[in-house]
Amino acid sequence: MFSVLILTLNEERKLSACLASVAGCDDVVVLDSGSADRTVAVAREAGARVFVNPFENFAQQRNHAHRAIEFRHPWVFHFDADEQMTAELRAECAAYRGDEPLDGCYAAPRVLWEGRWIPHCTDYPAWQARFVKARGFEFVQAGHGQREAPSMRMGRLRTNYLHDLSADGVDGWLTKHRRYAREEAAAFLAAGPGSGRHFRALLAGPALARRRALKYLSYHLPGRPALRFIYQYLLRGGFLDGGPGYRYCRLLSRYEGFANSEIKQQRASRRSQAAP
Repeated sequence: MFSVLILTLNEERKLSACLASVAGCDDVVVLDSGSADRTVAVAREAGARVFVNPFENFAQQRNHAHRAIEFRHPWVFHFDADEQMTAELRAECAAYRGDEPLDGCYAAPRVLWEGRWIPHCTDYPAWQARFVKARGFEFVQAGHGQREAPSMRMGRLRTNYLHDLSADGVDGWLTKHRRYAREEAAAFLAAGPGSGRHFRALLAGPALARRRALKYLSYHLPGRPALRFIYQYLLRGGFLDGGPGYRYCRLLSRYEGFANSEIKQQRASRRSQAAP
């Protein structure tokens, strides 16, 4: 068996579906960031153990869980409230022996928009560190999200979890991604020069490293909103995802506009602070 960890903040509307998908798991843990709605009550009514910790960033929150919570099983699957377990993934995790010298496993989400899987718009499979050892695993913050620390040894699961990006509607998506744009702009500016290293990864690295390098290098390109739409909708085949794919690619283009604006504003702020 394995444990489940769900991060929450004011997720009473979405949490029930996530909890229902992991029903039958005998150790479901909700780590809340101080919800003001019924999130904690919903979790407890479903039989989950609930802990509360102030949120700084995703890596900090997940690392806190591994250091402060006694999980009942040696492996933990990490979820957000708008994600769900599938029967196939549950079976694979339950059967996982962990005999290899690994610290964790990547899993790829099947991302949904308007109830439809949109694999081309979301660069499927976009691997995420989700099934990890309860003790010793470490995350590092990356932009608005997290990834595994460089020292972690990773494998891959064959099956997928579900991630419903449209759970909050278009307005909710835009609000969240304006915040993500601020965080990613800050991370990009803090990273400093690194184009040479990312070019090498883009040309000769493994698939995951190439994807991360392309993301970094894209911040140097002009006309990023239009380029993102062309890349996702035409080059990556987003048109094959139908109407939901078209509408989601339009939103991705808007997100790049948010990021451009944030980079400009934060650069200007840094210059003004550095001026004598």
